[in-house]
Amino acid sequence: MISVVAYGLTVGAILYIISIGLSLTFGTMRIVNFAHALIYTMGAYVLFTMLRVTGGNFVLAAIVGVAAAVPLAWAIERFVIRRLYGQSIDYAIIGTYAVLLIGVDATKWIWGATPLPLSDPIGKYVNVLGVDLPVYRLVVIALAVLIFAGLELFFRRTVVGKIVVAGLEDKDAVRSLGIRVDSYFSLVFILGSCLAALGGILYAPITTIHPYMGTHVLLLSFAVVLVGGLGSMRGTLVASFALGMVMAVTGRVWGPAAEAMVFAVMAVVLVLKPIEV
Repeated sequence: MISVVAYGLTVGAILYIISIGLSLTFGTMRIVNFAHALIYTMGAYVLFTMLRVTGGNFVLAAIVGVAAAVPLAWAIERFVIRRLYGQSIDYAIIGTYAVLLIGVDATKWIWGATPLPLSDPIGKYVNVLGVDLPVYRLVVIALAVLIFAGLELFFRRTVVGKIVVAGLEDKDAVRSLGIRVDSYFSLVFILGSCLAALGGILYAPITTIHPYMGTHVLLLSFAVVLVGGLGSMRGTLVASFALGMVMAVTGRVWGPAAEAMVFAVMAVVLVLKPIEV
């Protein structure tokens, strides 16, 4: 049972790191960003490439992988997302999904379609109640908690964070003060994209790297955001770990139903509390 809990918390941590970017993007821009999955995938592939360049230095390769998300996110926001502000949500879905498809084909052209496995970068275990748990998974869980705490401090204590929060409440009022709130929203978009890349980097040693890995996790991330509440950081945290545990427990009983149960929970939540877009 300890191993099931550890796996569920690990999956929940990864889902949080990925999903918080989607939640922030919708909360600030009212944009459903399918290209988020592309940046998640790029983070994993850049990690794989940089591990060879750096001689296996995971931390350095991870830093480069997150940094590589910045220009990609800027280009997507500048040339795609920015043109969709104020438009129907359908345009955002079509536009960002097109970016995702182009990115998947570009990934196959650069790295090929063959799955690329990575090993545990730490390779050590800790005994918890008689069960050996990978230290790497515990580190991933701790990172998710630290990221949540960091984002809370950022939005509550920094000037930029307060401007973004105020913009969420009343964008026109913030603009009337002479503040270019859209520029701050762009920073939030890039921040969320960097977290998506980090999610791909952290999950790469647990799964395999392949061109469609982003499209697979994207559906789970949307389920997390819908269950936790669009734009809610705390709701996203709770939903991520809750759905991670649902996947782990269901997978222990009946593996094929693990992910289906996530969407069953999402359906129940939407029936009880429909979203307002």
